[in-house]
Amino acid sequence: MFDKILIANRGEIALRIQRACREMGIKTVVVHSDVDREAKYVRLADESVCIGPAQARDSYLSMPAIISAAEVTDAEAIHPGYGFLAENADFAERVEKSGFVFIGPRPETIRLMGDKVTAKKTMIEAGVPVVPGSAGALPDDPQEIIRIARDIGYPVIVKASGGGGGRGMRVVFTEGSLLTAVATTRTEAAAAFNNPEVYMEKYLENPRHIEIQVMADGGRNAVWLGERDCSMQRRHQKVIEEAPAPGIARKLIERIGDRCVEACKKLGYRGAGTFEFLYENGEFYFIEMNTRIQVEHTVTEMITGLDLIQEQIKIAAGEKFTLRQRDIVFEGHSIECRINAEDPFKFIPSPGKITNWHTPGGPGVRMDSHVYSGYTVPPNYDSMIAKLITYGATREQAIARMSIALSEMVVEGIKTNIPLHRELMQDGAFREGGASIHYLEQKLAQRP
Repeated sequence: MFDKILIANRGEIALRIQRACREMGIKTVVVHSDVDREAKYVRLADESVCIGPAQARDSYLSMPAIISAAEVTDAEAIHPGYGFLAENADFAERVEKSGFVFIGPRPETIRLMGDKVTAKKTMIEAGVPVVPGSAGALPDDPQEIIRIARDIGYPVIVKASGGGGGRGMRVVFTEGSLLTAVATTRTEAAAAFNNPEVYMEKYLENPRHIEIQVMADGGRNAVWLGERDCSMQRRHQKVIEEAPAPGIARKLIERIGDRCVEACKKLGYRGAGTFEFLYENGEFYFIEMNTRIQVEHTVTEMITGLDLIQEQIKIAAGEKFTLRQRDIVFEGHSIECRINAEDPFKFIPSPGKITNWHTPGGPGVRMDSHVYSGYTVPPNYDSMIAKLITYGATREQAIARMSIALSEMVVEGIKTNIPLHRELMQDGAFREGGASIHYLEQKLAQRP
């Protein structure tokens, strides 16, 4: 097992990784920008290294700075968390070439799954169902593009091969706007992802977003750890996640889970990963694979009793993979609300000093956050400041506990989206379960 791990991230995930390491007796090195100097996890770390100014490109996205920090502190491994460099194959490669262990998949796997076109081809070969669409990247010939769209059937969605996180995609409802949409998406993709390739898929009109969590040792051992429903979204960004997904037959979940495991074995996948699907009319359609730990890994932990961060670390350290599918037991229901520093209905970021911070408690309540009273939320990074998670024997109990927890939570000095979460816990469609990925945006559009 490692003696010392460097955490190449910030915010709640840095603290989450740190806690997992401390429980395992592993020392931690935390890197931070100058604006994060007073963060809780920086104060709690065995060692900390300032790697640059507030701008992410000069700190958390600086590969040389992170690797230098690992060198001067004698760290043995680097955990990238999520976001920033977590799915950057070049970073994983540089980490390993520098003599450190990258806690995540192999660089070639990250590269393969990072390109949505090759990822889709790989899944087809592995027997995982995909959304009907173009066979690879779209050609340059306008007439051929039009023919492909006609074959798929409108509406279609044009996506950047190197995209992700809801960026680099455009829905097209008519043939008249198709070529303009393709050209615009190509330009945006080249600028944002340094890859102008785009592909086309059938646009499913009312799907749910269901994902399967996997864990694998890089060889022939892999398991799936249940599903999560992440359909409550705004602009392709998840707001609420839960496990298990309400209203889907277990035999369907088990079938798709088993296919994900087989795909992991064929890939030689190593570490934690998530297969993301659109689900509509009893069918699953693969959209992408996230080759890292997810923000919403917490709800899977709650229903399985596993610590996914610790499992990542054990695999990276080369410990024998002891998880077996027959040993994975799913119990109860868990819900996560992402707490963001933003206006709850206009979604304008709200950085600044938190003058009062009171977190809820009680049975089945978990709070993952690096925030405290007096902490200043910087304007330089993602607006998420906390994850509030509840667990219950039933979905109804998990919702009830979340409603109570949200009513107890106090954040003063900045705006947060807590009022939106409180409203959603009472929303009829959410309480019933099974809302589509478009539900929240449609609901928000109806607000006066």
